[in-house]
Amino acid sequence: MRKSQRPSPRRPARRSGRPRRSAAGKPTVERLLDVAEEAFAARGYAAASLVDIAGQVGIRAPSLYSHYRSKEALYLAVVERLLAHFVPLTSEMLQGAVTREQVLEWLRRYVARHFEYPNLARLLQHAALDGGPRTDDIARRLLGPMFREDPAKMTSAGLGVLDERLLQRWAVMALNNMVMSYITMAPLYERLIGADPFSEASRRKQMEMVVMLVAATMDRPTGA
Repeated sequence: MRKSQRPSPRRPARRSGRPRRSAAGKPTVERLLDVAEEAFAARGYAAASLVDIAGQVGIRAPSLYSHYRSKEALYLAVVERLLAHFVPLTSEMLQGAVTREQVLEWLRRYVARHFEYPNLARLLQHAALDGGPRTDDIARRLLGPMFREDPAKMTSAGLGVLDERLLQRWAVMALNNMVMSYITMAPLYERLIGADPFSEASRRKQMEMVVMLVAATMDRPTGA
C-alpha cells in the first residue's frame, strides 16, 4: 500500500491592501515621494523626468501612474508633504499678541525648519523662476500669514517701527531671502568661503546672524 503523501505547506496568502515595499523597507509610494522631491528640488518641475524618478525607485514609468495619475499630481504630493512641516509654524503668525521673546524663539524654529527640510526652498526657487503648478497658491499658504498686517501685534512684538514705516511686507521678504537663499545658494557659498554652509558650525552662525538682525530691528525706537 502506498504511503500517503504529505500535502505541501501552503504559502501564506498576501494580505490585500498592504503597500508594496522597496528593498529599503519603505512603501513604494513613500520612495516615490523621496526621489521625486530630490528631482524637483534639483531640476525644477519642467526638467524633472518621471522615467528617471521611476527608475531610481526600481519600477517602470507605467507603474508610477498607478500611484500618481500625472506628473503634476506627483509634484503636488511632494509639495504637500513639505508644506505640512511649515504651514502650522507660519500659521502661528495669525494668533494673538506676541512678545519680543516669542518672536525670536519662533524665528529660531523657522530657520531650523528650513535646515531640516531644505528642499522646499530649492523647489520654490525653481518654481519662481521657471514656473510650476499652483506656485502662487503654494506661496500664499506658506508665506501669507507672515504678510498679514496687524499693527497691535507688531507693537507688542517690538516691531512697531516696521508698521510705522510701512515696511512689514518688505521685512517679510527680506527675512525669507536671508533664510531661503542661504539654502539655495549654499553650493556657491561653499566655493567662496571654503566651508560647508550646512555644517553644524555654519548653521549656528546663520541662526545667530538672522536673529541678531531681527533683534536689532526690534531695538530701533519708533519715531526715530
